[in-house]
Amino acid sequence: MADDEMWDVTDVQGTPTGALHRRGDGPVPAGAFHIVASVCLVSTSGRVLISLRAASKDYPLAWEFPAGSALRGESSRAGALRELAEETGLRVAPDDLVLVGRVIEERALFDLWVAPIDGEPTPTPDPEEVQDAEWVTLDEVERRWHAGVFATPWNARFEQLWEVLVERVADVGGNGE
Repeated sequence: MADDEMWDVTDVQGTPTGALHRRGDGPVPAGAFHIVASVCLVSTSGRVLISLRAASKDYPLAWEFPAGSALRGESSRAGALRELAEETGLRVAPDDLVLVGRVIEERALFDLWVAPIDGEPTPTPDPEEVQDAEWVTLDEVERRWHAGVFATPWNARFEQLWEVLVERVADVGGNGE
């Protein structure tokens, strides 16, 4: 999360424009975007991994799926995998990621991915990024979303992607609970 982190600037279709943007220099220019990617890990039991943002981050102590900005030269898929590993210590194969969908935000293109994982491995959160992580049911994710304890950007993301997320989790997950 260093302020010297560089992002590709893209158009609304996600095509890099050739321009770069340094994190910490404010938002990308109006009409331009950067890629933000997130992974919803799905255990063989059908539960999903959510993480609690560190107190020092924007939207402190709010829940989310592990997420972050793709770096210069990274695809959404590569950025999602890197963020998952950085924030939780967990890794999945690139081909295991299944795209749920993309939300066009004011200055970002947000991609949500799902991926299966064997069992419910214990995450090792990066304390600068994540205070805690839990394996929960999608019903619990929905309950927390409606209770307002997910980071604010997730409200619009869930509104647009929830139905497809439920389908994708069922497709890649286990038997559920």
